[in-house]
Amino acid sequence: MVVPLIVACALFMENLDGTVITTALPAMALSFDTSPIRLSLGVTAYMLSLAVFIPVSGWVADRFGARTVFRLAIAVFILGSILCGLSMGVLEFAAARVLQGIGGAMMVPVGRLIMIRRVEKSELVRAMAYLTVPALIGPVLGPPVGGFITTYVSWRWIFFLNVPIGILGIVLVTYLIENYREAETWPFDWIGFLLTGTSLTCLMYDFDLVGHPGESGWLAWVLLGVGAASGALALLHSKLHLHPLIDLTLLDVPSFAKTVAGGSIFRMCAGALPFLLPLMLQVGFGMSAFASGLLTFASAVGSFTMKISTRPILRRFGFRNVLIGNGIISAVSLVVCSFFTISTPSFLIFAVLLAGGFFRSLQYTSLNTLTFADILPQRLSGATSISSMMQQLSNGMGIALGAVLLHGMLAWRGAAAGALSAGDARVAFVIAGLLSLFSLPFFLGLAADAGAEVSGHQARPAAARPALSPEAPGKAGHEAPSEPEVPSESRQEPRKARGG
Repeated sequence: MVVPLIVACALFMENLDGTVITTALPAMALSFDTSPIRLSLGVTAYMLSLAVFIPVSGWVADRFGARTVFRLAIAVFILGSILCGLSMGVLEFAAARVLQGIGGAMMVPVGRLIMIRRVEKSELVRAMAYLTVPALIGPVLGPPVGGFITTYVSWRWIFFLNVPIGILGIVLVTYLIENYREAETWPFDWIGFLLTGTSLTCLMYDFDLVGHPGESGWLAWVLLGVGAASGALALLHSKLHLHPLIDLTLLDVPSFAKTVAGGSIFRMCAGALPFLLPLMLQVGFGMSAFASGLLTFASAVGSFTMKISTRPILRRFGFRNVLIGNGIISAVSLVVCSFFTISTPSFLIFAVLLAGGFFRSLQYTSLNTLTFADILPQRLSGATSISSMMQQLSNGMGIALGAVLLHGMLAWRGAAAGALSAGDARVAFVIAGLLSLFSLPFFLGLAADAGAEVSGHQARPAAARPALSPEAPGKAGHEAPSEPEVPSESRQEPRKARGG
């Protein structure tokens, strides 16, 4: 489990840095003699940089080697962090954040790729549990950590702290991770890169604008149109090109397609929680940022307790049952937040958030594991690129969803933008929880034994499994853990030679 821990630490650095900055914006604005609103350019620049370069990560890892790219990604992230801490103006800071985003875009999918290739399938669930924790802790721990450093030290140390962590990561990666690379790589798909990058940039920036209605409304519609059009062209190009940047034939693998689609819906709705909860506690209930941070940290504690429980739960119930049942429980955990009032005891809020963090973390780990359970080794780089791209989009949409719901409630009440109340956040929690249930049809479509080779659920001994051939009896596909998807992959190999 050394490799998953190394990758998880790098991802934690990236996730924490992506959220910690929001608390420091007022202090940074004073240093730059500007307004906090103008400094949001740095947040947007980082987000857009991630969106553009994540799709490239798979091809780069195959071409230059996963260890080389992962190590370079950490170095670029460190350099961007140093430049952020040394910035003396808005434009300098935005440029440094772009550099940080390039490093982060390579760290996330390539780190996941290294771990999946290194870890045995029987250990994949536990490894993914380690990898899920940074994604949950970062958004929760970021604001209080950022507030503490900004208040008692300096906002610049938010970025300088990445340096020793990153250097340690580079050393560990150098000595403990092999430099796996594909023997043969296809020419880089420049047209696909331009179309995909344009689409993701427009859509991610549009999601950011949606959270600020009334500010350039016409621009939001233009970006949506350009993003959708370039995205449609990118999909068409991927179907026709011999070696596309985005390999759509991966969607022929049922477990991959359903977990990416259903997982995106779930992540979008659950991603509204880190945005809505602090607003309810601070604006609605009048809590301080520190008190609010201590309560919201319960979600991170819940994700830690999940690590020791995921494997037995999946072994007992299987991926399909867990994703369906736990998806319902996770939706309920979001709705329950709507019952919080100013008189609700803090320990009760903490307990509810603790349980919610556990179940959401279980859902994330199950999704991340099943996504790659039936992907052939030579196609893992393309799968990690698509999965990371969709996760980035759904996370951005989660914040936008929370903002849209709150603004919708203000418009419904005819209230001003500054008249936000706890009641608005309560309704937003209910809607987000109900919307997350739209992920269930995708999970219902999974085979009962989906990912059984990974989870161990109802797995049969290897000697009892029929040979993987077109002549295998039809009923065997319903009993063996992975037979339904493997023949599907086998049939894709001729197309893979075309599709990269």
